[in-house]
Amino acid sequence: MKVYFNNSCKICKSEIDLYKKEKIQGIDWVDITNNNLAQKETSKNSKELLRRLHVKENEKIIGGAKAFLILWKKIPKYRLLYK
Repeated sequence: MKVYFNNSCKICKSEIDLYKKEKIQGIDWVDITNNNLAQKETSKNSKELLRRLHVKENEKIIGGAKAFLILWKKIPKYRLLYK
């Protein structure tokens, strides 16, 4: 699973850093800031990527609140938020 996030946003970075501390295998963290490859992989422009968290799972791109649900489901400490 790939998680596309905005590392240039202090709030976004702080939250993602909390998730990264859990060291969950199988999650690839991708900073979308000035990242043309992320735009190609997601078929989203930079503005769309900057506005929301996106997750790529099973070759499908999911954004916004649904992306958080998928992410929380993968991290035991945050699974309660998924439920």
